[in-house]
Amino acid sequence: MPPKAATSPTHFLCIPLASPQLARAWASFRADVTSPHSFALPEDAVRPLGTLHLTLGVMSLGQQDGGGVDRAAEVLAGLRPRELLAELRRASNENTTKAKTAAAAAAAAGGTTGEGISITLRGLRAMHAPSKTSVLYAPPTDEEGLLQRFCEGLRAPFREAGLMKEEEGRPMLLHATLINTIYVKGGSRGRGRERMMLDARDVLARYGGDDYVWAEGLAVTRIAVCRMGAKPVEGSEGDQAYEVEAEVEV
Repeated sequence: MPPKAATSPTHFLCIPLASPQLARAWASFRADVTSPHSFALPEDAVRPLGTLHLTLGVMSLGQQDGGGVDRAAEVLAGLRPRELLAELRRASNENTTKAKTAAAAAAAAGGTTGEGISITLRGLRAMHAPSKTSVLYAPPTDEEGLLQRFCEGLRAPFREAGLMKEEEGRPMLLHATLINTIYVKGGSRGRGRERMMLDARDVLARYGGDDYVWAEGLAVTRIAVCRMGAKPVEGSEGDQAYEVEAEVEV
């Protein structure tokens, strides 16, 4: 039987994001949007580099008993990402020439070909109305158009195991969060207090177009189950990361 759900999510299934190009783009963005001569956003609103990821789903695995985490790790270990990708490619053979061209483009951009998958992060979007939002994110794309179905296939076993709830009417929105005001100190985390909201229209005017590239041909190398609540990275200057409970390679 699946473990009894905790009162709130404790863990999440994700694709960690990391590359030298992403690190450079993130650093430039952070320096600009937090500058008093630019947008003057609070530094805490910009998510640390080590926390960037695509969330595939959240889970309530309990805080005291490790059984839930063990079960999630077991399901994760049973994933076969390469086999899933091969199946998706077989089902998407409408235009073989296009698929080959996309693979060649991914290789030229430094991504993976054949069995792997690579993504591109471009632009910036608001999770809510741009004039009043608390979250800004970069949407991912892939040349073959497989990413959404790939991620849905990865989370399906967790739902079947009762570890991840179905969210009716809410399709998976893949996104890499760059700004989240819930992390602004003294802002909105207390019960009954309103979250800090941003008028992000000027920020989106500068970073919202496809000409701003965060990362291109970024290889998806790992699928991980992480514990919520990023922790400081030892030896870094203010970076944070999530504790990885278990992971598999792609």
